[in-house]
Amino acid sequence: MNELSWFSAILIGLAGSVHCAGMCGGIVTSFTFALPKSQSQWPYLLAYNFGRIVSYTIAGAFAGLLGQIITTKSFINPQALVLFGGIFMLLLGLYVGQWSNWLLKIEKMGGFFWRKISPFSKRFIPFKHPIYAVPYGIIWGWLPCGLVYSSLTWSVSTGNSLQGAVTMFCFGLGTLPIMLAMGASAAQIRNWLTQPLVKKLVAALLCAFGLLLCYQAVHNW
Repeated sequence: MNELSWFSAILIGLAGSVHCAGMCGGIVTSFTFALPKSQSQWPYLLAYNFGRIVSYTIAGAFAGLLGQIITTKSFINPQALVLFGGIFMLLLGLYVGQWSNWLLKIEKMGGFFWRKISPFSKRFIPFKHPIYAVPYGIIWGWLPCGLVYSSLTWSVSTGNSLQGAVTMFCFGLGTLPIMLAMGASAAQIRNWLTQPLVKKLVAALLCAFGLLLCYQAVHNW
């Protein structure tokens, strides 16, 4: 995994934020109602998103470790993991473009774990201080999400715990601008991002990137 791949992870997070706008826009809007009315919302938004990215980074470390175990303890070609990640990225593009809902079935698989941990987030609201938004964001970072799951398969393909963590950290940075913007002006940003043309263009970009990963995996096999 090199700097170009990390930059690609940022771009995927930025492009995939269109999916976040539809799925997480309501969450961000609800989040703002838990903020103290007399204080600036920015420290809380930054703390929440910091916690969310921490979760992505931890998940990426475990995904990279899984890829390392798979490639060192079995006869599986490392390029098979890259192909696996490419297929998931393609599925994500089809999902965002509303051409296929197959990825939705994978999102539902994470529902059991989410139902176990989500009640703990209620302990931190309403927020008395920005620090309370950090663990709240850490918990909500595990919300079942096809975008995150697709990116995690990319972390698996790195075959390295550190690189997997950095990949998901970069992905989280890519989602940050739109998530912050939705928190600041949720209605306007969300309405723009959920425009059919915007979603189709982003979906096509994700599909193209998924096909590129598949091609590279087959070519380097």
